[in-house]
Amino acid sequence: MIPRYSRPDMVAIWSPETKFRIWYEIEAHACDAMADLGVIPRENAEAVWKAKDVEFDVARIDEIEAVTKHDVIAFLTHLAEHVGSEEARFVHQGMTSSDVLDTCLNVQLTRAADLLIADLEGLLAALKRRAIEHKDTVRIGRSHGIHAEPTTMGLTFARFYAEMDRNLSRMRDARAEIATGAISGAVGTFANIDPRVEEHVCDQMGLVPEPISTQVIPRDRHAAFFATLGVIASSIENIAIEIRHMQRTEVLEGAEFFSMGQKGSSAMPHKKNPVLTENLTGLARMVRAAVIPAMENVALWHERDISHSSVERMIGPDATITLDFALARLTGVIDKMLIFPENMLENMNKFPGLVMSQRVLLALTQAGVSREDAYAMVQRNALKVWEHRTDFKEELLADADVTAALSPEEIEEKFDLGYHTKHVDTIFARVFGE
Repeated sequence: MIPRYSRPDMVAIWSPETKFRIWYEIEAHACDAMADLGVIPRENAEAVWKAKDVEFDVARIDEIEAVTKHDVIAFLTHLAEHVGSEEARFVHQGMTSSDVLDTCLNVQLTRAADLLIADLEGLLAALKRRAIEHKDTVRIGRSHGIHAEPTTMGLTFARFYAEMDRNLSRMRDARAEIATGAISGAVGTFANIDPRVEEHVCDQMGLVPEPISTQVIPRDRHAAFFATLGVIASSIENIAIEIRHMQRTEVLEGAEFFSMGQKGSSAMPHKKNPVLTENLTGLARMVRAAVIPAMENVALWHERDISHSSVERMIGPDATITLDFALARLTGVIDKMLIFPENMLENMNKFPGLVMSQRVLLALTQAGVSREDAYAMVQRNALKVWEHRTDFKEELLADADVTAALSPEEIEEKFDLGYHTKHVDTIFARVFGE
């Protein structure tokens, strides 16, 4: 992933140095377990730990791989250069490359998940704060992009909070599902390595043993993990699109913070563009792009092939780094987002009183008018407001059919804005708890 959309902690998880360090720890812990079982001499296992403070030379490993055409063998050769050929002769005993590669990948994914979980928790805190701040800030709700009925900005933030809270649960579940390791040998039968070695290595690496691993850890786990990242990315886009809509000149109910010295356009000095949320929409597409390849990785030949390998070398870093950046960026947008309550009320009243049409419809039916007749009576007056920008209440009061069913006082009562916000506290209690 390019530095522009990267943060250092997540990038570090996917660095070659980190990868080789994890490989080393897997091999060293495996040697410890085998020594405990009497399979290899204790002194050989202890010799491997002499490299615990070594900075593995990535360039040297690449140089060896250029000859061997095998990354794990290149690493093991380099490790022997530090430990000594005789001392290292029991390293990787009974293991296969996938034992190292798959266990390492899942260590990296669990570490990435930990960062993403922290990101989500930070975003949730920001959404909750803004929801409480604007719990009673009335704005128009829209369906199909058209004015519907009043809601509040707090409910908008609360809706996004609830969605991201579900995503936090999904991310925790995905972390638990991916946190498995396999040290089971060539086709996963433990023919040449004791299952207790796997148990020890997994315990030391913060994983649990894969129940049955063939030669690789089953890729349905990874598919579920990346699918979760894709859902979170879609939720990011969901929020980003709402903010982009709110910042449109014709709407201007909210906007991204515009810092001192910031420029919106190279040609038009007046522009304040929603560049951060537009960026988030694009980043969400890139995270979702990893989902289909992860799904396609599930089907491997027999006990294994490596068709999944090249895919995961790309989507592992790219999807987690991108999502980490996107979550942090969205948190910043929410934290600093500008809200314009006056514009919300002005927008709602562009067609005076029109958004109260359902209340009038229901009142007419309760007064004995058939639903079909009531709908026609309300709609004909509503269309006058659409076409001539007149006042909906005044049109109703001038309609003899309407006033025959409802008194002026009853009509007036149907335009109480508080009617639409009376259950906001109930919804907040559901979302945030009592």
